[in-house]
Amino acid sequence: MDKGLSLQNVTIFNGDAPLIRVHHDVAPGAVLTVMGPSGVGKSTLLAFITGTLAKDFKATGEVWLDGHNITHAPPHQRRVGILFQDDLLFPHLSVGANLAFGLPPGGTSIQRQAKIDAALSEVGLEGFAPRDPATLSGGQKARVALMRMLLSDPSALLLDEPFSRLDAALRAQVRDMVFDRARARALPVLMVTHDAEDAHAAGGVVITLGHGDTVPKR
Repeated sequence: MDKGLSLQNVTIFNGDAPLIRVHHDVAPGAVLTVMGPSGVGKSTLLAFITGTLAKDFKATGEVWLDGHNITHAPPHQRRVGILFQDDLLFPHLSVGANLAFGLPPGGTSIQRQAKIDAALSEVGLEGFAPRDPATLSGGQKARVALMRMLLSDPSALLLDEPFSRLDAALRAQVRDMVFDRARARALPVLMVTHDAEDAHAAGGVVITLGHGDTVPKR
């Protein structure tokens, strides 16, 4: 496929044993949800896509993004954004400095600040740039983490159970915000989760894995 994320005959091994096999395309703006119990290889699959697979594992197959084979590209050149369970904001940096960390190099300080301010405004956090991340609520931290990732201008979005630590009401709010922003930017999304409600809310294809399962191409 010319646009979107394509996992072509990806097999991840733990030692000599196949842990997970996936063959699937994710179109721009679409969501593929991979569900399964702990240990099935969900997060390991994301690590392979981002180029951070631990040495304990090995993998075969290819990852294509927008028509380019990124299987062997360095992580920083893959243009794949990822959100985790934890917001991973830098505690020693202000909210604005955290967002600046996501911006690609280049541009004047005024231009960069304008992008930061626009990102905060997009998620209802106008004027929060000077704030200490420790003063933010869980939902506010999630919004800052999302916009920091989006400011890096990714071509695909991976979600590693990023809503699991939020309470029910906040979870729904943040989840909708993430999917809305991804659709608005036509980003293919691959989410791994064990929560059926997350899968339902995503509104895309849902596949459930057990050990050694194979996901057919759709």
